[in-house]
Amino acid sequence: MTSGLWELVLQGVWVTIQLLVLSALLATAVSFVVGVARTHRLWIVRFLAGFYTEVFRGTSALVMIFWVFFVLPPAFGWQLVPLWAGTLALGLTYGAYGAEIVRGALVAVDPAQKEGGIALSFTPWQRMRLILLPQAVPEMIPPFSNLLVELLKGTALVSIMGMGDLAFSGNLVRLALQESAEIYTYILLIYFVIAFLLTRVMRGLEKKLKAGVGKTAPKSGTVTPEPAGIGGAR
Repeated sequence: MTSGLWELVLQGVWVTIQLLVLSALLATAVSFVVGVARTHRLWIVRFLAGFYTEVFRGTSALVMIFWVFFVLPPAFGWQLVPLWAGTLALGLTYGAYGAEIVRGALVAVDPAQKEGGIALSFTPWQRMRLILLPQAVPEMIPPFSNLLVELLKGTALVSIMGMGDLAFSGNLVRLALQESAEIYTYILLIYFVIAFLLTRVMRGLEKKLKAGVGKTAPKSGTVTPEPAGIGGAR
């Protein structure tokens, strides 16, 4: 490939990374807010959080991107740029999966820990902040790592909006060179490298957090199951 075509691919990598970071931040915020809400003592809060989770887990991320980018503008009279439309659609969709990770980790904390907080007259927020989250967050990291890699692969969906991400740029290069095997091999390798770096970073974060609570992270050969149904997000 010529230097100009490589520059196009690198621009696509940069757009993909921007989208990944922004949508991951939104998904993380949604995950914790909705996940904690699913353990709330009020049934209406649990119902609303559960309704959101089921709706966004049960809809396609591809259709959600179409809906945010093409349906919302006529309905509300404003237009989102592709980057923000992709961030909103992917963040809300993958945030629903993340909410189940958060809920499951909170529920898995030893009930005796919660009872100890009650005995110390901690408020629900104090129990959550001082007892539950410090123990639950390290257990969230492996499934969140899987979810982050899935989100990376999901960013390719934004190419349907004409957004110049890695997948879109790769397709433009393919059309210019009329060479599919070589171009898509490069694209696959780039996605793999980004995903590998993400898993290494998350692995290091897991070790650091577990060391802080006196736990040991499992060996690198241990297989962590993905959240059920994650493939249905696309």
